[in-house]
Amino acid sequence: MTTLRQDIPAGLVVFLVALPLCLGIAQASGLPPFAGLLTGVIGGLLVTSLSPSRFAVSGPAAGLVTIVVAAIETLGSFSAFLTALVIAGALQCLFGLLRAGHFIALVPGSVIKGMLAAIGILLIIQQIPVALGATGDAELISLANGEFAFSFPAMLVAGCGLLLLWLWTTPVVKKIGVLSWIPGPLMAVLAGCLATLFVPALSQGLPRIALPAFDSVAALAAGLEAPDWLAWRNPSVWVVAVTLALVASLETLLSQEALNKLRPQNPPPSPNREMFAQGVGNLTAGFLGAMPITAVIVRSSVNVSVGAQSKLSILIHGALLLICGLWFSNLLNVIPLASLAAVLLYTGYKLAAPRLFIDQMRMGTQQYVPFLATIGGIIAFGMLAGIGIGIATQILCSIYKSHRNALQLTRYDDHYVLRFQQNLTFMHNPKLQKLLAEIPENSVVIVDHDNVEYMDPDVKAVLQDFGENAGKRGIRLSQWPVAVK
Repeated sequence: MTTLRQDIPAGLVVFLVALPLCLGIAQASGLPPFAGLLTGVIGGLLVTSLSPSRFAVSGPAAGLVTIVVAAIETLGSFSAFLTALVIAGALQCLFGLLRAGHFIALVPGSVIKGMLAAIGILLIIQQIPVALGATGDAELISLANGEFAFSFPAMLVAGCGLLLLWLWTTPVVKKIGVLSWIPGPLMAVLAGCLATLFVPALSQGLPRIALPAFDSVAALAAGLEAPDWLAWRNPSVWVVAVTLALVASLETLLSQEALNKLRPQNPPPSPNREMFAQGVGNLTAGFLGAMPITAVIVRSSVNVSVGAQSKLSILIHGALLLICGLWFSNLLNVIPLASLAAVLLYTGYKLAAPRLFIDQMRMGTQQYVPFLATIGGIIAFGMLAGIGIGIATQILCSIYKSHRNALQLTRYDDHYVLRFQQNLTFMHNPKLQKLLAEIPENSVVIVDHDNVEYMDPDVKAVLQDFGENAGKRGIRLSQWPVAVK
């Protein structure tokens, strides 16, 4: 109770940030807005109760929008997708019980950044038609064909929303105490609502949120969609489930890692317990007809920055989302889709900011090539295949780099120093033979092999063959690593 003074305002601010994101992510996924609110409630109340972290906020994530859209299209129905979500939750619980959370360290940073950038690009592509006035599943192809019906009110509202989101990041706004406490996404949504209410010329051509009103618990239960249990026999359901389990777990653990840098906890929250908590949340979301849940770094960082001291702030945010969905649906129905599109476009831009590409390029080809391969793979083949392509590319780049630096030949007058930087396998033979061929007659060869604990028999055979012929060429050997007959 001693933390109420900090946790109550923190919970209110997190709620204000989460509300437009929950609605926008649901809308972007082609699902009813209430599904987004329900996901936020499950993440805010159930997952928070089980999570080992005091500050991590869970709910619908923009990073899963593209997976949800593609999965529903592949499976043919939302109910079949819910079956995949239940299986994904069970897999996450299993990952937690098997202590698989620590394997996050094996995923290369270039692949993780590529995954986030690809999500951002896909999110931008998906939301552009909405910002231009689309009311259904309009594709970008229709823009090129000239068949798209542009909506000036939607474009104006989306443009103003993006402008406000940018202004809220500038030092001018941050210096004003009152404004700095109001989240930028909320301001973008409020501006759209005011345009809808007070500018008749804009409101007539502006698609809005359609949130149902529930007058009883029975009506609420009737409005929830149930999983199609027969869909488990469809192999595609299992592919979607594995994809959801892996990507949701990856995003959760990355968020937890980033949050630990912002607000260290001692001892650090267990990644295995966190994965189990997320699994229970996704199991519940699948049963109740909600969306996939992850820990979300944006909301979590807001929670920390406004001074939260305990889980109470997150529980308050979850309760406020529930109250809004049940009793204030008419108020939320004035929110224009274009305002939510602006919020998601800005979110996509932050995920795929040009600065990220520049930073990866400066880190060299070993980081930049897997980064681009992950992005291209996800856009072309889907999330799971793209991540696999990125990891495979990173492995190949690392092997190449390691192979290239394993052997080094340095000349000092007629002395040559051959350095072995690591253990050698048969794959190093071509490079070794090339370097040995560069050593001229009547030279002294010194071998530095202090860093080597193992050499393949094939490598030893190459060295022994060179050593046996060295005397004929007038080459003297020093510290030769294998015996010469």
